[in-house]
Amino acid sequence: MDPTTPRTVQDYIDEVPRWPDDTLVADVSLTTMQWRIWILATAGKFFEGLVVFMTGVALPLMSLEFHLGATEKGLVGAASLFGILIGATVLGGLADVAGRKVMFIIEMVIFTVFLVLVSVSTSFFWTIFFLFGMGVALGCDYPTAHMMISESIPSRVRGRLVLSAFGFQAVGALAGTVLGYLILRERDSVSDWRLMYAAAIVPAILVIIGRFFITESPHWHISVGKKEKAQREMERLLWRNPRYPKTVVLADGPPHPRAGRIGFGQLFATERIRRATILAAVPWFLQDLSTYGIGIFTPTILAASIGAPSSDASNLAGIISQDMLGAKGAAVIDLLLVAGIVGAVICADWIGRIKLQIIGFIGCAVGLLIASGSIYCTGTAKISLIFAGFILFNFMTNLGPNAMTYLIAGEVFPTRFRGVGAGFAASFAKIGAVMTAYLFPILLQHIGTATLLYILTGTSLLGAFVTWRFAIETKGRNLEEIE
Repeated sequence: MDPTTPRTVQDYIDEVPRWPDDTLVADVSLTTMQWRIWILATAGKFFEGLVVFMTGVALPLMSLEFHLGATEKGLVGAASLFGILIGATVLGGLADVAGRKVMFIIEMVIFTVFLVLVSVSTSFFWTIFFLFGMGVALGCDYPTAHMMISESIPSRVRGRLVLSAFGFQAVGALAGTVLGYLILRERDSVSDWRLMYAAAIVPAILVIIGRFFITESPHWHISVGKKEKAQREMERLLWRNPRYPKTVVLADGPPHPRAGRIGFGQLFATERIRRATILAAVPWFLQDLSTYGIGIFTPTILAASIGAPSSDASNLAGIISQDMLGAKGAAVIDLLLVAGIVGAVICADWIGRIKLQIIGFIGCAVGLLIASGSIYCTGTAKISLIFAGFILFNFMTNLGPNAMTYLIAGEVFPTRFRGVGAGFAASFAKIGAVMTAYLFPILLQHIGTATLLYILTGTSLLGAFVTWRFAIETKGRNLEEIE
């Protein structure tokens, strides 16, 4: 092809060089810049898993220090998730206006500031507020991190790389649980929960610094009519040694309304976009109902199921012992989150997003049914059923809906309002997460574990149906073709 012929952004990113005899090069590795973007995008998902799931380990100590009841415990679990809802709604769409890179940096600055504040918090009110602030930053990261990756890499590996970055949520969940356990084992202070959060401050600062040294999305530059800047960023993004391509000549992008005029109404403007909005948002909402409730309160459920309750609810040694027991069991179960995301990375560009999401929802329902059976057993059978159910649930949720909903939401919307669309889907999903995190301890107390697990089984099956009904498969399709 003539190197002076204008081409689209995705044409350049997807291009495979040819040998002199016109044979395609067998394999083209990603550039250093593409890998740098991917690594820095993993950080937001890691911190989300770390903070949200570590809260389950920190909660018993917070409860002892602040004398929390079931309602207050629900607020602690829901605070960061409610922040994610607000952040995805309010800040996520700003990436369509200010740019992906700008929001990529701002969100991590906000997260770090509130991370420092929660680690020195001295009251229940301020702890809730600071957890909420961290969630706002993480909510912005949902659409922004996805777009930073998906708009910078070849279509043939987009699913694998987006999902492997998302998989660091599971790595963060495991790390948060293990970190909480290690701190509890080495110390015996009621304020140890602050140290759990403080341990993430230095890594967060390093991520902020790294995000200054990446490219802005050429797709975004083209979508707002900045072709010259898009060409410069393309040259930085695709820099190789030896240089290929030697020159970048981009075609004009399609005429679009100014990004600042895009709002949520655009997500329901046509039948095709409404279908995409329902597919991106509703299954994610149904998935979050169970994933966050089970994830946050796994240590509590396990401690109550397999451990002897402390005779004195204010006994620090007894509470720490129970907390360690629950954290240890949760860490084992969290390993299956990692295994599930590995399966998703392998299968997403092979089996497809829709099939995996449907299979995953059904598998989650089976896992929850198995766990609910533990209520009617005692001894070894009780422990075996609850572990088997939670292990299957964690594996299937990350193989299917927890991973696929994130991936699909960043692929089915046009570039000019991809941030708004993915942000709306994430915020709508977090309504489910906030509901279950707040209501879980209350419902556990009033309707019991079995009934709650039956309800979540039903929502998982509903998620499978909605996915099938509004399916849009994006496997192997480049973003411009989908648009």
